Amino acid sequence: MQYNKEEDSGFALLNGRGTVNVLHLCQDMDELGEEETRRRRSKEVVEVVVIGGNLKMQSHHSVAVRLNEQMGAKKGFTFIQAYRAWFPKLLMLWILVMAYLSFSIYNYMDADNKVRRVEVLSSMCDQRARMLQDQFNVSVNHVHALAILVSTFHYLKNPSAIDQETFAEYTARTAFERPLLSGVAYAQRVVNSERESFERQNGWTIKTMEREPSPIRDEYAPVIFSQETVSYIESIDMMSGEEDRENILRARATGKAVLTSPFRLLGSHHLGVVLTFPVYKSKLPPNPTVEERIKAASGYLGGAFDVESLVENLLGQLAGNQAIMVYVYDVTNSSDPLIMYGHQYEQDGDMSLLHESKLDFGDPFRKHQMICRYHHRAPTSWTAINTAFLFFVIGLLVGYILYGAAMHIVKVEDDFREMEELKVRAEAADVAKSQFLATVSHEIRTPMNGILGMLALLLDTALSGTQRDYAQTAQACGKALIALINEVLDRAKIEAGRLELEQVPFGIRSILDDVLSLFSEKSRNMGLELAVFVSDKVPEILIGDPGRFRQIITNLVGNSIKFTERGHIFVKVHLAEPSMTMINGKLTTCLNGGSDEGVQTSDGCQFKTLSGCEAADDQNSWDTFKHLIANEEHRTDVSSNVSANNEASEQVTLMVSVEDTGIGIPLRAQERVFMPFMQADSSTSRHYGGTGIGLSISKCLVELMGGQINFKSQPHVGSTFSFTANFGRCKENAVSDLKKPKLEDLPSHFRGLRAILVDGKLVRAAVTKYHLKRLGILVEVVSSIKMAVAFCGRNGSATSGNIVPPDIILVEKDAWISGEECDLNKQHLEWKQNGHIYKLPKMMLIATNFGKGEFDKAKAASFADTVIMKPLRASMVAACLQQVLGIGKKRQQGKELPNGSNFLQSLLSGKKILVVDDNMVNRRVAAGALKKFRADVVCVDSGKAALNLLQIPHNFDACFMDIQMPEMDGFEATRRIRQMESMANGEINGGLEGVAKNGEWHVPVLAMTADVIHATYDECLKCGMDGYVSKPFEEENLYQAVAKFFKSKPDS
Repeated sequence: MQYNKEEDSGFALLNGRGTVNVLHLCQDMDELGEEETRRRRSKEVVEVVVIGGNLKMQSHHSVAVRLNEQMGAKKGFTFIQAYRAWFPKLLMLWILVMAYLSFSIYNYMDADNKVRRVEVLSSMCDQRARMLQDQFNVSVNHVHALAILVSTFHYLKNPSAIDQETFAEYTARTAFERPLLSGVAYAQRVVNSERESFERQNGWTIKTMEREPSPIRDEYAPVIFSQETVSYIESIDMMSGEEDRENILRARATGKAVLTSPFRLLGSHHLGVVLTFPVYKSKLPPNPTVEERIKAASGYLGGAFDVESLVENLLGQLAGNQAIMVYVYDVTNSSDPLIMYGHQYEQDGDMSLLHESKLDFGDPFRKHQMICRYHHRAPTSWTAINTAFLFFVIGLLVGYILYGAAMHIVKVEDDFREMEELKVRAEAADVAKSQFLATVSHEIRTPMNGILGMLALLLDTALSGTQRDYAQTAQACGKALIALINEVLDRAKIEAGRLELEQVPFGIRSILDDVLSLFSEKSRNMGLELAVFVSDKVPEILIGDPGRFRQIITNLVGNSIKFTERGHIFVKVHLAEPSMTMINGKLTTCLNGGSDEGVQTSDGCQFKTLSGCEAADDQNSWDTFKHLIANEEHRTDVSSNVSANNEASEQVTLMVSVEDTGIGIPLRAQERVFMPFMQADSSTSRHYGGTGIGLSISKCLVELMGGQINFKSQPHVGSTFSFTANFGRCKENAVSDLKKPKLEDLPSHFRGLRAILVDGKLVRAAVTKYHLKRLGILVEVVSSIKMAVAFCGRNGSATSGNIVPPDIILVEKDAWISGEECDLNKQHLEWKQNGHIYKLPKMMLIATNFGKGEFDKAKAASFADTVIMKPLRASMVAACLQQVLGIGKKRQQGKELPNGSNFLQSLLSGKKILVVDDNMVNRRVAAGALKKFRADVVCVDSGKAALNLLQIPHNFDACFMDIQMPEMDGFEATRRIRQMESMANGEINGGLEGVAKNGEWHVPVLAMTADVIHATYDECLKCGMDGYVSKPFEEENLYQAVAKFFKSKPDS
């Protein structure tokens, strides 16, 4: 197989969103066997499965292959070929089965509809019965209350408080409480011996229901009080009717309400019933007997119920749901039920479906029920018909498809052998892809190891400030490139959805400085202000994944650089909390001599931003930014309380914003910004490049960090992307000295120096002050050089003769060239104090870009030769100040090693170490790194040479072994070394087996390779290695590897 080298060069290209485009990585491998793959897909069923954004293809052989494997061939024919004559008969059988199943489905669904119809009828009928019963019981309770009223005020009061006029008026005024009653009346109990006096007292004769004088009886129940609506029953003996007499006697004996059978009411001719309650003239004992009830009975209160009106009123309340017909019956005599509501012989509606609901009106002797049925018959079940028909049609289609598939399989089986061969070739291509990734991984990281290693050795030499800045920038770029390559080569983890974040200590400020260094040259060439600001509240050391955080920032800043032609790009980091702090009820400003006025831009507009250009969001304008500055100043006064609160919280949530003044995002494209492979429009990729995947990757990483990302953008103004991320808080004693160089290595020579910063743009001045404070410099900010001179005078006079001038004056290029101050010369830069003339301290310019003519003018104006170029980074500012002030220049080479190097030196000093690598540059890098810590290093270029040097006996203390080498790789060489040691230890221990590890000979072998795919820690241990150091290795990894085998000793 041959590969196109020109196309392979696209492997490590950065796409337009700052991430690595992996689409070209396997382009040649995809093209390999393209024709065979196409033919294979035409013969196979391909299932595409998307899991977590990863595309996986699983190929399944056709049904014919499985049947062939299971049944085998019969006399040279497959199973399908042998029984193909049965297929038409099976198809006919299938049609009959589908017809039977369709009919069964129809019956089942129709029966289900009937069941639901019965349930609906039952629910509606029970609801109406329950409402009718409740309304009837409410009226019964009111009649009972009226009976108690008569008992109380007619018999228990002497004289009686009730007469006919009072009763009629009271019942008329309270008729609204009894809307279902046509009227109420009270009949007094009169025995035969009292009849004459009773008739004489009332002035009328007791009459029967037929209005005739009542014959002689044992007792009577004439009506003495009645409601006006039923006044015609006054003086009528309610016991003259046989049924009425039985009801009255039963009510008197039970003390409960008693109902009559239904009858036609005199006034309305509606069907109704009479409710009777006994009235007692004296209080009854708690559990009275029947005799006691009869003896205490003094009369009977009755009420006539209009049942038809009651039911009509109930149905009127449910007028919107009149789908059923209602009948009410008195079924006391089950053989001859009496209808109370409805037409007894009505034959309308659905007679096939009835539902009965019991009614309880309070009289246990009387039984009532409600019968309901639908107004209309059940409609045709079109749903069941359609479902059964569709099932039959689908069954026919499935049968035809199976029939056609079976006939087609015969043809497919003829190509089976060819497909098997193509399958093997495709699987071999997949394996070749993985091997290709491993090879490219090693071949790319190997030269990068040499580049970074040589840069590390170069940084240990004596360099000027500019040279050191260039070397550090190149080193940072190389490390970032290594990180990006690792992301591409980590394809297996990404596809499996097992992308995990590291949890290691790191310094966020040094990472942001490294990111700025990546884009420093481009920002200078474009004249852009590129700056970063980190709140003092953000801890120096955080626990998290620095590589992924760097990737997010690189993506966002890279986008801003790409789409910004003027103005600034501002990265701000602070805690995700309200940044406004009130001090003594008002805000304070930390910029002495500064002005809160707006910044005048070239086009006449005023914006209080970093560069003076308009931004999409005002969160980084001075009106908002000064609150954060005031909060930082206030923090120093309450540092003890803040420190205590910070220690209590183990998690830190950061808010990071990246603001630019670029072209912005069109409104129509803002909804799809975070969609992968999406650009704002079709011209974006042509003008600016990129594939549009960077922001989608950044969004995924932010969500893995437990945060959210959003943006605010205005076309032709700019964009501001903000995201939150959760990190762990690292305690001060949890970080070893070895890890501190990874965080920040800033010189301490500048602590206590005093400086004046001249800058009229307040946000930019605050950012510059932030970088100077990181070096320990005390900064005062003024808006002009004249104010700086005046400030020096005030500072001197304030000390009563003890003049303490500033050590340096830093002037922004904008402040220098504005107005008349560009003509300042050496004679103007003097000031008097107590009759003496003093020269001002050295002045340095801060600029984004600087021309030759401007440099000559600056030199003529007494500025230093060194110009601090933006973007500002603490290390670069320190190097420039060292050149100008001459502080820290006499550092002896090799004496002042970084933190952590002393530990390595104590471990490796005097140790004899064998380095095995087939690449000469890598050998030089490894040897230089180890010799820096005073180790005695021997280098060889192959595994065979290493075996020769490690023949027992030898005097090597450790061996750093590359894995991928010609002739013999590192794994094989290590296995043979362990075999030699095992044999030697066996002889030393008397030939006993299994004591090799306890024997005398065991040289530590550490894997040292650029292969990040196969050279895993488990594989190293499996072949007998003791550890793993990836290329390019750093001091932290080196220390962790060798600390297990060597003990530190005092450095001589």
